[in-house]
Amino acid sequence: MNKASKEIREALPRVDVFIELLDGRIPFSSANPMLAHLRGSKPCLRVMTKTDLSDPALNEVWQGFYESSPGARILPADLRHGRSAARAPGLCRKLYLANGGSRERITAMVVGIPNVGKSTLINRLAGRAVTRTGNQPAVTRQQQFIEIQPGFVLLDTPGLMWPNVENRNAGYRLAVTGAIRDTAISHVEIALFAVGYLKDNHASNLIERYRLAGVEMAEQEILTAVGRRRGCLAAGGRVDLDRAAKVVIADIRDGRLGRITWETPAMIEAEMIEVKRTREEKARSKTERRKKWKSARS
Repeated sequence: MNKASKEIREALPRVDVFIELLDGRIPFSSANPMLAHLRGSKPCLRVMTKTDLSDPALNEVWQGFYESSPGARILPADLRHGRSAARAPGLCRKLYLANGGSRERITAMVVGIPNVGKSTLINRLAGRAVTRTGNQPAVTRQQQFIEIQPGFVLLDTPGLMWPNVENRNAGYRLAVTGAIRDTAISHVEIALFAVGYLKDNHASNLIERYRLAGVEMAEQEILTAVGRRRGCLAAGGRVDLDRAAKVVIADIRDGRLGRITWETPAMIEAEMIEVKRTREEKARSKTERRKKWKSARS
């Protein structure tokens, strides 16, 4: 990630506008705060991808959230089926001109976290397979320039994840949707987080998909019931929770549990208050440790 960040900084003089991709299932958690710092005052079009997997009503809510700021523009796009993506070059040019740009030929840097759909967007706009795609993080390894139409060039970049996800819930949401490699967090932890959210917000989806009698039980009991239903059994008839977790995670990522958005602006607002409080507590503790250290040395 340090390498990707360095490459973005080095390419900035050649970049006129940014296209930042957000995962429509987690529109806030998938927005890398480092990218806002890196791009500075350059205009940015946000493309909300995977809208075919997210809640249609919440797609509109999040679009309103992001467009409430002056000059902000967000484009919901179903990249798998090619819907809306074609509007991106025209919107980029409008943003560039509105920001005082005057060149006929412009370069747009495509940025975002891993597995958010950058290569898929570029292939859609180019009308051919010019970059590798895959349903896993870190497919793109290096920058490349692609001219997709006269006077409009895209610069593809590797996915950029920030080094420290302060919001624990955001970390789990990133793992649920596949932005973080599955080796980073156990499958069972990811699935239990997902089941907890689904139980509280989409209980009928769980019940219908796994033919459950109900969800009035703890998350691990639900995961165990799913494992029994799907034959995820180990020796002695014991449920293999890791296998059951992989079933749930795969169903979520493939949309078999329905169109689900894993966060709302209200949720994020509450979580960011807690993140700020935790950050302040850590800062106070660090200050106190320094005071004690200085006192011990004097």
